Amino acid sequence: MAQDELQLRQQALLLRSAQLRLAFAQQTQVFETPLSVVDRARKLLQLLAHNPAWPLGTALLLVALRPGRALVWGQRLWWAYRSYQQARRWIIRQG
Repeated sequence: MAQDELQLRQQALLLRSAQLRLAFAQQTQVFETPLSVVDRARKLLQLLAHNPAWPLGTALLLVALRPGRALVWGQRLWWAYRSYQQARRWIIRQG
């Protein structure tokens, strides 16, 4: 009788495990789209880091064609960079 109880318990646990895996998979689907966007952005940044002529050429073209807009975007990029650095330092201190 004890063997039958163990088998029933094992089957119940396997069923519960399958249900939990399914629920987890459904709940994490919400993150699929944002994470794919982040992954694409990371790949783009790696591409630009390995080919610095593209962003440099784009920046020079922007400065030549629209110096005022280049200044505005330069300030925005500088602010974003500084914010990133501060957040990074804060995260390192917290860890």
